[in-house]
This record gives sequence, C-alpha cells and structure tokens, in this order.
Amino acid sequence: MASSAEGDEGTVVALAGVLQSGFQELSLNKLATSLGASEQALRLIISIFLGYPFALFYRHYLFYKDSYLIHLFHTFTGLSIAYFNFGNQLYHSLLCIVLQFLILRLMGRTITAVLTTFCFQMAYLLAGYYYTATGNYDIKWTMPHCVLTLKLIGLAVDYFDGGKDQNSLSSEQQKYAIRGVPSLLEVAGFSYFYGAFLVGPQFSMNHYMKLVQGELTDIPGKIPNRKCRRAQWLMPVMPTLWEAKAGGSLETRSSRPAWATYIIPALKRLSLGLFYLVGYTLLSPHITEDYLLTEDYDNHPFWFRCMYMLIWGKFVLYKYVTCWLVTEGVCILTGLGFNGFEEKGKAKWDACANMKVWLFETNPRFTGTIASFNINTNAWVARYFFKRLKFLGNKELSQGLSLLFLALWHGLHSGYLVCFQMEFLIVIVERQAARLIQESPTLSNLAAITVLQPFYYLVQQTIHWLFMGYSMTAFCLFTWDKWLKVYKSIYFLGHIFFLSLLFILPYIHKAMVPRKEKLKKME
Repeated sequence: MASSAEGDEGTVVALAGVLQSGFQELSLNKLATSLGASEQALRLIISIFLGYPFALFYRHYLFYKDSYLIHLFHTFTGLSIAYFNFGNQLYHSLLCIVLQFLILRLMGRTITAVLTTFCFQMAYLLAGYYYTATGNYDIKWTMPHCVLTLKLIGLAVDYFDGGKDQNSLSSEQQKYAIRGVPSLLEVAGFSYFYGAFLVGPQFSMNHYMKLVQGELTDIPGKIPNRKCRRAQWLMPVMPTLWEAKAGGSLETRSSRPAWATYIIPALKRLSLGLFYLVGYTLLSPHITEDYLLTEDYDNHPFWFRCMYMLIWGKFVLYKYVTCWLVTEGVCILTGLGFNGFEEKGKAKWDACANMKVWLFETNPRFTGTIASFNINTNAWVARYFFKRLKFLGNKELSQGLSLLFLALWHGLHSGYLVCFQMEFLIVIVERQAARLIQESPTLSNLAAITVLQPFYYLVQQTIHWLFMGYSMTAFCLFTWDKWLKVYKSIYFLGHIFFLSLLFILPYIHKAMVPRKEKLKKME
C-alpha cells in the first residue's frame, strides 16, 4: 500500500513538473522572444486588445445601468490592466487620482486648485521620469501616467471653469466646464477607463459622463443590442433606428441593422490597426534606430544615410499609429467615440480619433502630419495650454511654450527638446514658404502648372519625411551623445536647411512680392 501511494505521489509530482514546464514554454517572456518583442511590449498589446471584450461586455450588460456600476467596472478593469502591466507600481496612478480628488474638494473651484494640480501632477510625472529613466525606450508605469497627468490637469481646469459665469467663457470652455461636483468613484472611472488608460486618447470628464449616462448613442433611449437573438455580442439588430428631431417627434432614420452603425466603424479601425501592426512587426527587425549608430551606416554614401533616415522616420511612427487605431475601435464600441450626426443623418464615430490615416499618409506638409497625428493630445494642449496663454499677446511665444511643455511632458531627455525645437522651426519656415508662394504672382503661377504637380508633390514629400526622420532621430535616441553622433554623420542638414530658410525667405518675399500686393494685404 505504501509503495502504491509513493508511486501515485511520484506520478503526481512528475505530472506537475511536466505542466510547469509546459506553462514556462507558454510564458509571455518566451512568446515575446519568439515574436521578436519585449515582454512588456507584448503585455501592452494584449492589454489594448482586451478593451474589445470589455467594451462588448459593457454594451451587452451595463448599457443604461446604474452609474455606479459602470464607474466600478471601468475602475476595476483599468486597475487590472495596470496590475497586469506594472504590478504593484499601479499605486502611482492610484495615489495621484486620490490626491487630485482631494485637491478638487478641499480647494474648490479656484485658480489655486488649478496651479496646485498642474505643479503636483507634472512634478510627480517628471520625478517618475528622473528615477526610472534609461538610455532606451522602456515601457514602464510612466507611460500611462503621462496620459493620466493630462487627464487630471484638464479635469481641474474644467472644474475651475464650471464655477465661472457662463457668459465669460468661450463656447469651447462652456462645452467642457464641469458644473457638478465629481465623486471619487467618478474620477476613478474617468481615469482608469480601459479604452484609454494606457495610450490615450484624451477626452473630457463631461464626455465620459455622457457615456455613463447613456447619451453617447445613435439610438436615443434604446439599448443597441437588446433585441438580438443570435450573435448577440457582435450583431445587435434593431429593425428601425430612431432620431429625436428638434420638435420632439420621432422619425425613422434608417432600416439598416443597428449593429452596422457602430460595429462596422469599430471593425474598420481595428482592421486598419492590425494592418499597421503586422507591417510593423514584419519590418521592425530590419528598420531600426540602432542602425543609425553603427559604423556601417556611417560608411554608406551621404544619399543613402538620408534615404534611410527618411524611410525610418516614416516607419517608426507606425507603432503609435497601431496603438491609437486599435484603442479608437474600443472607444467606438463603448460609445465614447460617438460624435453626433452628419447633415445627412449618418452617425459620426470620430470623437476619440487620434489618427487621420489618409491625411497622415498623403499630405506633403509638416502641418498636415501634426494635424493628423496624436490628434486628441494636440487638441488638449491647444485647449488647456496654448489658448490659455493668450494674455501673452504673442502667438509664436505661446506656440513655443506649448511645445516646450510637450517636450517636458514626454520626458527629461535632451532628444525631446531637440525634436520639438525642430518642429517649431519647421512650422515657422513652412508657413513663410506657403505665404511666399501664395503672394508672389510668379511662384503662384508656377505652382499652378498642372503637369508639374506630381513633381512638386514628390519633392514636398521627400523634404517632409526626410526632416521628419531628422526630428524623430533625436526623439527616439533620447540622449545627446546618440543623436549628436547621427546629426554629425549627415552634417546637421536639418538645422542648416531650415535656419538658412528662416533668414533667407523674408528677403525673397521682399524681392518677389510686388508692393501692390503688400499694400492690398495691409488694407
């Protein structure tokens, strides 16, 4: 009997060993290695895609349910994602959220609360950067915390605006001003919303509360999937969609299945995100910033170094494009992406769009890339920083300070400052060049020649992405010794080119724009 028991025990131990070995083989670390990625990167991607089942659960079970249940769901799922990615370091976000709630309650709707929020949240973020910084791109708790920092600063500003006379606010400020007093659960749900906690997008507390209250839907007063019998998770069918008109009557909008109104836009963004993800995964081992630092890169001809920088500069942005497209799909599924209706009655789902893909891929101007990339963060900076500096009376100074804020918000590395300094310089020069072409009869006639349009476009795109890659070199290499080495290898081409144009273009404008045109402009 004893020998039989010992044999059974040995079998169990052996089986446990086999299972343990199997789980190790299936560990995220080994899976990430086989995919040529880091474990943290794999956890990030898994977490972003987890938003889809969470969104479908919310749509199916929590739509139009009690607000506290929705806040709890968002808080719990967000905390779970934080723990899955960063373990016990989730306390950083938790601490800042609780303290932010206390600031709002104890200081009220005062400028002191806004300044305290800005100083504390930015100081905490910068301290995190300082203590965790390395010379490489690492996915750590500071990555979602920079998203959270903007959310909480925006929350404080909107709460402050909510205490002002409505007539003293701009139409935009009236839209975002918070009239009520947010509870801790509301602030937590807003902060930890799973569709935006890790990589954005930014959205206001008012927009989030509309989601919780069931207002962000193209079928007012109805649960989109409640009449679904088959394939309930993906195809909630409603025979008729209704829209409340201004007079209060209800009229038929469409006889198409309701699932198409938000499922299809979400699937489109998901599919586009997967396309970029596959492309980036396949090509990333062959197009890397590390190659810029090698002797092999230095030994190639000058034209090759420039072309590699051009291709890499375009390609390196695709990892951000992937994340934002996938998370946008999550936001659309929940309803957070709902943005009203077009004139023809078609629902718009772009409230959380962080990318305008077609504009990003085709526009040949730097301002076009800025307008199509990280849209919600740029809108946040414009709304809460740039426009609030109007008292300075200088648009360029306000823009420069806004870009300085963005550089510090990204991190303490010198590469961020150089990158946004280049953006500032390039945008100024691009505007000067555009104004010159528009106001000079000779140049405007030359630019209007149809047969030369493809050539102009090719030249513009080449300059555009070459110097976008030039700027991104400093952004991605972080430290001065790395980006300086690469800039030396191409003879500081970007700085020389745009600084030269900055000083030369005013003289060209003076020579080529007739006095009559100048007088007309002054009038």
